Amino acid sequence: MCTAATYKTNDFYFGRTLDYEMSYGEEIVITPRNYGFDFRKTETLENHYAIIGMAHVSDGYPLYYDAMNEKGLCMAGLNFVGNAHYSEAEEGKDNISQFEFIPWILSRCASVQEAVGLLNRINLINIPFSNKMPLAELHWLISDKNKSITVEAVKEGINVYDNPAGVLTNNPTFPEQMFNLNNYINLSPKEPENKFSDKINLKTYSRGMGAIGLPGDLSSQSRFVRVAFTKLNSVSGSSEKESVNQFFHILGSVEQQKGCCDLGNGKYEITIYTSCCNADKGIYYYTTYENQRISGIDMHRENLNGKYLIEYPLATEDEINIYN
Repeated sequence: MCTAATYKTNDFYFGRTLDYEMSYGEEIVITPRNYGFDFRKTETLENHYAIIGMAHVSDGYPLYYDAMNEKGLCMAGLNFVGNAHYSEAEEGKDNISQFEFIPWILSRCASVQEAVGLLNRINLINIPFSNKMPLAELHWLISDKNKSITVEAVKEGINVYDNPAGVLTNNPTFPEQMFNLNNYINLSPKEPENKFSDKINLKTYSRGMGAIGLPGDLSSQSRFVRVAFTKLNSVSGSSEKESVNQFFHILGSVEQQKGCCDLGNGKYEITIYTSCCNADKGIYYYTTYENQRISGIDMHRENLNGKYLIEYPLATEDEINIYN
């Protein structure tokens, strides 16, 4: 289970939680402009936009979970189990496998508009990265500072939806998630009025009662509602520190703590990491379950004209400061 969101102050921010029971050795990976992207059914791409994001590197290939490119286009893949469907290769299409999808879009496109044009030709195919790495069942959030879309590959084909909420979780399908928001039309960050009856003198007894009914469980549908409400009503200063801090608080509304989602056999789903990308400045911030201190990597401090991946292991060691 995962949650992705966007946020905008002076700059544009994009990020996600990765909620799972185990890590796959992910790290921050910068793919420079001259790294050769090998695609299974299309030509190798030798020159492209530089990319930074969270990835597991296998055999020298970055398997991105979420990332942004140097132009400010961002993309994240989230679990979509039971709904995702990948096809056989088709002549006349750009046949791209699930694990190639993020590099395919971010290496070529500078905006959501350009990505939509590329999606008109794409066919997501059922070729795994290796026999040991089966295809992940995913759908995707693609965003820039002006627009967000959701991409879902299902049995009927590839659907591309405008995403005015700028958030995404997992199942059900995106149109169902958006329709479900109608059930929460009365939620408000303001103090509620008595609409129950004018014959009874009802009063508020606590702050925050305008949001009574906001779901608090860990299901993907409830997380969609909760992060959408939190993000769309969120207020912060416009400085980098204030914006980044607020973004982590937004995704903190759907953070999963160990023990609350019991998978059996001593396994628990937790928020392995939370990311926040400043898409305007090219900085990838993150926290991990073990380390809540915000860490960051600035892609523009690296040689983006290189040929080799630049990898940063995650800072997972937390420090507790005692001041007396």
